[in-house]
Amino acid sequence: MLETYLAKRIQEKKARLDSLRPLSPAAVARLNETRMLEWIYNSNAIEGSTLTLRETRLILETGLTIGGKSLREHFEVTNHREAIHYVESLVAKNAVITPFHVRQIHALVLQQIDAENAGQYRKTQVRIAGASHTPPDSWEVPRLMDEWGAWLLTAQTEGEPISVAAQAHHRLVNIHPFVDGNGRTARLLMNLILIQAGYPASVIEQVHRQQYYRVLAQADQGNLAPLVNFVGRAVERSLIQTLEAVTPRTAPPPAEDVWILLRDAAQDSPYSQEYLSLLARRGRLEAIKRGRNWYTTRNAVKAYTEDVKKE
Repeated sequence: MLETYLAKRIQEKKARLDSLRPLSPAAVARLNETRMLEWIYNSNAIEGSTLTLRETRLILETGLTIGGKSLREHFEVTNHREAIHYVESLVAKNAVITPFHVRQIHALVLQQIDAENAGQYRKTQVRIAGASHTPPDSWEVPRLMDEWGAWLLTAQTEGEPISVAAQAHHRLVNIHPFVDGNGRTARLLMNLILIQAGYPASVIEQVHRQQYYRVLAQADQGNLAPLVNFVGRAVERSLIQTLEAVTPRTAPPPAEDVWILLRDAAQDSPYSQEYLSLLARRGRLEAIKRGRNWYTTRNAVKAYTEDVKKE
């Protein structure tokens, strides 16, 4: 279900990353620290946390209490860190993922927030605000989760990892096995699958929250491709960030590989800045967003131009 151009770019980047292994422990440690911060901040922000990235960092690094913020929001940060550590331990053991592990992840996500429901399947009916999908009745949840586990076991053996991770995420939130914390748990589970397959953890950014909800809704209607490609673009962003952090540099990169603003890329290309922006947002052009601005490379624009000629 991954678009051919996106799959090709991801495969090339993963091959480059694999060629650099074993990676520098110091570089990996710095990268993991940054990625954990972004992972926790964005996942919680998607669910409505009002903590800023800086406040999230302060809680993680110092344990300080941020004035004006709820105790729950503080626990959401530290709980998510513990859940990530648990995911990393499962990767280290190459564990076969089961519904038990999903419940353990959820227990960490909700510890000290809702002890009664942490790690426990819901026993009541729930509704998802703003969604057309109605989760199954509570008595169906144990059976559906067992079926989810059986599906995942087969899918991981036979399927493409990014597609499997996206579908596993969707199937889990579709069942909605818990009273609260389903989204955080599903994103942790998604990254567990990706990391086991050799990809870096990939962050769904809160600035893309509306698009994220939209592709999940499309998946509810049976159209999984938008969600798979949405996750694929997050994987590509993570690969770009990882390669930048771990690639040894003894000389400046070629000018064609330097990340430049879209307006600069448009100056010596047949495309306008607006069109390049559209391509970047759709994942059709290799690009990365930093702050409010999209960046690409001249080689990426050239590759897109050549692909168009082949179509």
